[in-house]
Amino acid sequence: MKFGVFYELQLPKPWARDDEYELLTHALDQVELADKLGYDYAWEVEHHFLEEYSHSSAPEVFLAAASQRTTQIRLGHGIVQLPTNHPARVAERVSTLDLLSNGRVELGVGEGSSVTELHPFDRRFRDKRAVWEDAMRCLLPMFWEEGWEYHGEYFDFPLRNVIPKPRQQPHPPLWVACSQLDTIEMAGRRGIGALGFQFVSAEAAVAWVNAYYNSFVKRLDLLGPYNTNPNIAIVSQFMCAPTDEEARARADGSTFFQFALRFYNEHGPVVPGTTSLWDEYLHWKATASGQRAQHGGLIGSPATIRAKLHKFAESNVDQVILLNQAGRNRHEHICEALELFAAEVMPEFHAMEPDHQEWRRQVLGGEIDLPEIDTQPYNFLTNQSPKGKVGAVQPAEVD
Repeated sequence: MKFGVFYELQLPKPWARDDEYELLTHALDQVELADKLGYDYAWEVEHHFLEEYSHSSAPEVFLAAASQRTTQIRLGHGIVQLPTNHPARVAERVSTLDLLSNGRVELGVGEGSSVTELHPFDRRFRDKRAVWEDAMRCLLPMFWEEGWEYHGEYFDFPLRNVIPKPRQQPHPPLWVACSQLDTIEMAGRRGIGALGFQFVSAEAAVAWVNAYYNSFVKRLDLLGPYNTNPNIAIVSQFMCAPTDEEARARADGSTFFQFALRFYNEHGPVVPGTTSLWDEYLHWKATASGQRAQHGGLIGSPATIRAKLHKFAESNVDQVILLNQAGRNRHEHICEALELFAAEVMPEFHAMEPDHQEWRRQVLGGEIDLPEIDTQPYNFLTNQSPKGKVGAVQPAEVD
């Protein structure tokens, strides 16, 4: 099993003058530490106008800075919003980052999560899947073709050579955001790595991993002549401390992630300066739903986290991405958690990676035929569900 760290760059109100500066500085310090400790990936999101929830609107700038402070860790766009970025600009920025990082980029792509983000860029929420597919067909050949033109429904691009070209040829590994669980099956069918959220149970994890790999092996339907990337990665709340009680206390804002996107999807665009999302979050935490959500994720002592991770390993998830820059979690606690996990938990699961790779080889080669499990009982809506459906969101944890 491989491990990543995940950054939304959350910044709850009230804000002080230097808060954003310290947020970015601390996040870079944490990625540098993760690199030295042997973590495999650092993932950075792209969001727009979602104040407090995510101040990460220029991930290519953050990841470029990280590339100069690290040597081994893979640098992941988790994700680039294709409906709000022109494909040529995506290719230019990703290729430049790949050169600066000596070929360490992972390219995650997605559709955007809400009208708050999409409408200012003249994109309709209802069109986002179609725009994403059109953008993918326009984008990918730009990485390897000396001259490329594309004439699609949403993008019309004249013959040009998009430069520079990435160090990884023909392109960096591809991933897609799976904010809705049924998108996991789509990712497998498209031959792209799946970036998803933690599952509601161990049984759900097995069902969705099987669905992903069966779609990849049996129903592959590529959007173009790109390299496939069979991988499934799961984002989980995270805080590691010597005791469960201390970890819970340090992870007081861990569920701000799932609350904030639900809030924006339910309420739509918020008039700037009229709402404190953190205050709304504190009210929600006191409700029965908020209290239930506090018990999910990889939060606890090394022994507690180790036991939960074995459930992930049994489901054959390829990567677990740790979200601990959440809410008002403190920089020193995040660093201590990364160090403790790397010392007492991560080596055991890194040592299991050769066996997992052999399982993948056999599945992809047809030597292992995974059972086709009905995923409908586990197809819960997530915190990124469209407006009007957020009440159906289920807690997300392997227990």
